[in-house]
Amino acid sequence: MTLRAVNLSHLLTATATRLSGRDALVSGSARLTWQDLDARASAVAAELRSRGIGRGDAVLVHSPNHVEFLAAMFGVWRAGAVFAPANFRLTPSEVAGLAELTTPAALICHTDYADHADAVAAASELTGGTLWIGATSRADGAIAGLPTPQAGEPDEPVWNGDHAWYFFTSGTSGRPKAVVLTHDQLGFVVNNHLCDLMPGLGADDAQIVVAPLSHGAGIHLLPQVARGAKTVLPASTRLEPAEVWQLVETERVTNAFTVPTILTTLTQAPEAAHHDLGSLRYVIYAGAPMYRADQQRARAVLGDVLVQYYGLGEVTGNITVLPPDEHDRRPPDGVEYGTCGYPRTGMQVSIQGSDGTELPTGEQGEICVAGPAVFAGYLRNEEADAESFRDGWFRTGDLGMVDAEGYVYVTGRASDMFISGGSNVYPREIEERLLHHPAVAEAAVVGVPDPKWGEIGVAVCVSSDGNAADDEELRSWLGDSLARYKIPKRFVWWDEIPKSGYGKVVKRTIKQRLAES
Repeated sequence: MTLRAVNLSHLLTATATRLSGRDALVSGSARLTWQDLDARASAVAAELRSRGIGRGDAVLVHSPNHVEFLAAMFGVWRAGAVFAPANFRLTPSEVAGLAELTTPAALICHTDYADHADAVAAASELTGGTLWIGATSRADGAIAGLPTPQAGEPDEPVWNGDHAWYFFTSGTSGRPKAVVLTHDQLGFVVNNHLCDLMPGLGADDAQIVVAPLSHGAGIHLLPQVARGAKTVLPASTRLEPAEVWQLVETERVTNAFTVPTILTTLTQAPEAAHHDLGSLRYVIYAGAPMYRADQQRARAVLGDVLVQYYGLGEVTGNITVLPPDEHDRRPPDGVEYGTCGYPRTGMQVSIQGSDGTELPTGEQGEICVAGPAVFAGYLRNEEADAESFRDGWFRTGDLGMVDAEGYVYVTGRASDMFISGGSNVYPREIEERLLHHPAVAEAAVVGVPDPKWGEIGVAVCVSSDGNAADDEELRSWLGDSLARYKIPKRFVWWDEIPKSGYGKVVKRTIKQRLAES
């Protein structure tokens, strides 16, 4: 028997019914009530339905953070379709690749990204065409160019297992993958976030958005909507600490989701000392390790409000939590890393050896996870599913250990992936593009520590003709097809790249040589 699930759009429906006149969204001069936001979502749903888009159809969304991005999110769900948001920093060719993967029935695109829309249209059929957002909205609150429904659009019925969100990530091969998040699974995630990350969140709270809504910040939005907490969206598309701290004070912001590099930038900014930040209760950070000095500085500026979590898109962030009062916890003797917290409510962590055997306390192995927050698998990628699951456990690819009290420590990565500025970077994708350059015979990209970005990419190259190419030439070469955050910050030229006896590139040795030099 298949059970009925709750459509994620019902989070908005219920809150708009209960708190219709309360502030839902503030951005620049725009101040929308829950009733206003609900009407905009209905406008999107009505337009999608008029174009034949319904349950199970993928809708690719390409836009920076914007008022209408939120309307698109809930409008897609209200129509029963699958929300597939791309990182707005990706190049047109990269977004076209996501379209080939998800075969969207329609595209919702910000008006500033016409080149991306053209690339998607060339890569997929788009039976429902393109809906443009980002233009000035009409005075009646409807999205410009879309009809205003006479009555609220109903939430499409959905069932357990129905796809809700294609969360884009990449495998170690660098090829895009779409993590399948379902309505029922995300319903658990919403409750878990409320339980573990923001206890007591309610309608008098407010969040500020400082990271892309296409990824972790979008997941963080869902519990805000569920509890009626106001969302504050900075008007600038770039991170402006002065604007952020001004809004925290004037809108009495109580919580935020961020990544360590953004948090460090914000707390190092002089404007942080010029505003009243006393309303903050939870500043949640994830996505990469945070240097201890940066962590201490943030606590000195903000007080004990930091909440760390460890998680992947495949587990929707729900692996561990380290609450504010645990940030002074000391690791066991001989452990260099601080803890990322204890397992989230309803989730189980297992440290396993290469054969799947659970390892004892204090021994390093692969971090594996089970529980309702684990995703339903990758879209149309049985090979990746087989590699990522063993005996029902999701294999994170990260190495770690647990102490005697069950606290988790991430000690390394099983793959070559590194995290720069909170974004996952997969070297092979970059290496393959570098090897197309006529001056590059061999290439290996590694992540090295950096005080600002957490890690940066360094490309080690071997010349094909004895002449090293200019760094700016290589950056330009990569910039035509890669997002800026993926492009290595440094290029070095060696006579040869270290390899094992089996001819495999030894990146550990590369990192050691870079550190020595």
